[in-house]
Amino acid sequence: MLTSKLAGGVSNQAWIDQLHRCVPGQTALLVVDMQHGFLDPGASLEVPKGRDLVPRLRRLIATCRRVGVPVIFTQFVYSTAVPCLRGAPFGIEHLPAVPGGQTGFGRPSSNCLIGPNPGTGAESAAILPELAPRPDELVVAGHTYDKFYGTPLDLALRSRGITHVLISGVTTDVCVNSTLLSAANRNYRVTAVTDGMATLEDDIHEACLRIWARKFARLRTTAELIAELQGWRRRPRRR
Repeated sequence: MLTSKLAGGVSNQAWIDQLHRCVPGQTALLVVDMQHGFLDPGASLEVPKGRDLVPRLRRLIATCRRVGVPVIFTQFVYSTAVPCLRGAPFGIEHLPAVPGGQTGFGRPSSNCLIGPNPGTGAESAAILPELAPRPDELVVAGHTYDKFYGTPLDLALRSRGITHVLISGVTTDVCVNSTLLSAANRNYRVTAVTDGMATLEDDIHEACLRIWARKFARLRTTAELIAELQGWRRRPRRR
C-alpha cells in the first residue's frame, strides 16, 4: 500500500500522523473541483482517472455527514473579467470557444467558463450530480488553483473552529497541491486522501504524495479515514 510504503521511508511521518489526526468538532473535508469540466468524457481538460474517485468520495462524504464533519466543495471558475491564468499557453482551454471553431485540449473551449456565455455540458463548471452539495453546504468558487486565494475559505473554516482538513479532488498536482500547501502554510493540520484524488499520470500523483509526506500532510486512504471517523461514535463518553 502506497501510504505505508511512504510512511516507512519518511522520518517525520510518525510525528505528522500524530499531529494531524482528525479531531472531533475541528475537522472538515474539502472536495476540490469535482466538476464536469474536468471529469466528463470529452471535456477539454478531462482527467479520466478522476471519475474513478466518485464512489470512494461518495462513501467518505456520507461518513463525514453522519459524524458531523463539515463538507466543503470548491469549484474552479474562469471569467474573462478576471483573466487570472495569463491566457495562452496557461489555461487556454478556459478561454471562450470561437463560434464554429474547434474545441479541445490546447484550444479555447469555454472550460469552466462563467458569465453571459458559460461553458456547458462537458465544459461546465458545475459539480458532478453524484457528489452534489447539500443546500446547507458551502461551495467555494475560486479563480485560481489555490482555493484559499481570493476566496472566503479560510474565514469559513476558522469561523467554524476548524483546525484539521481532509483534502480530496482533482488534480493532485495542480489545484489539490496548491490548496494543500496553502492550508499547511496557514497552520491547518492536513490529511491527503490518497485514493480520493487523481491526476493524469500516476508517477506525478505519487511524487506529490512523497513531497507532502515529508513536511505537509498525513497520508490516508478513504477506507482508513472512514474507519477513523466511524471510531468517534464508538468512543465512550467522558463523565
